[in-house]
Amino acid sequence: MTILPDGLLLLTGYLLGAFPFGLIIVWLFSRQDVRQIGSGRTGATNALRAAGLSAGILTALFDVLKGAAPIWLVRAIVPDKPWLAVLAGVFAVVGHNYSIFLVDRTPDEETGRKRFRLKGGAGGATTFGGSIGLWGWSAAIVLPIGVLVLYGLGYASVATISVGLVVTLIMTVLYFAGESPWQYIFFGVIIMPVLLWSLRPNIRRLRDGNERMVGWRAKRRRQAEAEAAAKSV
Repeated sequence: MTILPDGLLLLTGYLLGAFPFGLIIVWLFSRQDVRQIGSGRTGATNALRAAGLSAGILTALFDVLKGAAPIWLVRAIVPDKPWLAVLAGVFAVVGHNYSIFLVDRTPDEETGRKRFRLKGGAGGATTFGGSIGLWGWSAAIVLPIGVLVLYGLGYASVATISVGLVVTLIMTVLYFAGESPWQYIFFGVIIMPVLLWSLRPNIRRLRDGNERMVGWRAKRRRQAEAEAAAKSV
């Protein structure tokens, strides 16, 4: 018997995803507002920029958990509704990217006009958490690929996109292997447009060649810029 109405489970997924762990963790570690630093997002990558490695890792862990928890909740209460589990995960990612707790009225970068916006992260870690909620062993596949892309290429946006693609592939393979329902494939299918929409500014910067970098690639870029500046003096 369903204990909670389906709509309430989806709302729970959104609210869990919307809770701004990154904002709180960065403030506790550095007394800074992560929204005023770097990309302005509250996810793990910007938390790393704002308050260091420990804050970044802790933010990532909580962002993963809030992607998995709504799916675990649905599967525990109504295990015969795979669509509901999928949508609970999607709602968590949407909540993370567009949090009701992070209302913003700052001027738009392009037009300069103030507009109502819901801020948040990019959704990579929460999507990863959703994949764990659907199939726990996906962690052993998605995590190393995501880390390899992040620190190999140096772009968090590309790593986020790779997570969505890999999750879709995993769920497709599991379905054809008879290990999961076909509905799980649509977690990745629905998530990809959500991620791409959130990453529009990053995709533009990638196209223009000025996207922010992290890890050793970012360090190399800073060193190269410093050397070029020194030579020009």
